[in-house]
Amino acid sequence: MKIKIVLLLTVAAAAFALGRISAQEVEPSCNMCDASYVAAEELHRYEAIAIATGAVDQQVRSIDIGKTNVQIALARRGELTSRRGRVAEHDLVTEVYVVLSGGGTILTGPDLIDPVRRPPDNNAVVRLNGPGNNATDVRNGQINELKAGDVLVIPAGTGHEFIRIDDHITYLMVRVDPDKVVPLMNLTDSESYLAEREN
Repeated sequence: MKIKIVLLLTVAAAAFALGRISAQEVEPSCNMCDASYVAAEELHRYEAIAIATGAVDQQVRSIDIGKTNVQIALARRGELTSRRGRVAEHDLVTEVYVVLSGGGTILTGPDLIDPVRRPPDNNAVVRLNGPGNNATDVRNGQINELKAGDVLVIPAGTGHEFIRIDDHITYLMVRVDPDKVVPLMNLTDSESYLAEREN
């Protein structure tokens, strides 16, 4: 239930931030669109796959909500005792992390050091978060200690890297994709993905 409430609140906040509030008559940006539901049980199945296989970032949905797409992903990272110098940056997709369990230290910043473009056929570029860079570090970075219940917003163009994880961190990612660079993914696609990996 807690996961459902957090998911709904996060998606509602993202949709509110993208919309314009006005006294004028406006048309909905997603006319006659149905809501999308992700059950906690489905997210638990993704987490079980992550634990069993080491998969870090798994897309659960990619939904067209009119002027933008929104993705829901589940990420789980294990213990990390030393920094790897692998800063990720996504040019067009903003990520909102909602920490479900565990915790870790994350470095963020927009000023990338030694950025290298990800190839266009990279799985993350094609299926998860669109074009971007990997870098060795960021200048004047910000460090946040994340724990269960925390939320972190990483705007498009901002580098980010976990630099310490004591045991694990599991977090829900809400990705805001206004350029619609990530392919759509529905419940049927999710079930196919899960079935392939649970056997």
